[in-house]
Amino acid sequence: MNAGIMLAVLRIVTGLLFFEHGLQKFASFPPGPAAGMGWTFANLGAWAGIIELVCGLLIAIGLFTRAAAFLASGTMAVAYWYAHAPQNFFPVNNGGDAAILYCFVFLYLVFAGAGPLSVDAARANRTPPPAPPQP
Repeated sequence: MNAGIMLAVLRIVTGLLFFEHGLQKFASFPPGPAAGMGWTFANLGAWAGIIELVCGLLIAIGLFTRAAAFLASGTMAVAYWYAHAPQNFFPVNNGGDAAILYCFVFLYLVFAGAGPLSVDAARANRTPPPAPPQP
C-alpha cells in the first residue's frame, strides 16, 4: 500500500479518536467517566474538550490539518505535563501514555501534512479560475 494512503489512514483514525474524547465531554457519548464534564467549563479538561472536538474533526477530514494538528499537539503536551506527569514519573503509571502518543502523532502531521485523501489535498489540486482577458 502507498505511504501517502497510510498517512491518510493514520490521520483519519487519530482524528476520529481525538474527536471522540471531545464528544464524550460535550454529548456524553460514549458514556464514561468524562461524560458531560465539558459543560461545566470549570477545569482545563473542559476547554481541552473544545479543542478535541474541533481539531479532531478538522484532522479527520483533513482540513487545515497542519494548524489543527499543531494546536492538538500542544494541547496534549500541556495535558501530559499538567495532569499526568505530577502523578507519577512513568507514563504507564500516570495514565499519560495516550497523551504522549497523541502529541507526537499530531506533531508528525504538522510536518507531513494530511496526505492524499483529504480536503487539503483536494483544495491544493483544484484548478485556478481562468485569468480575466487582458485589454
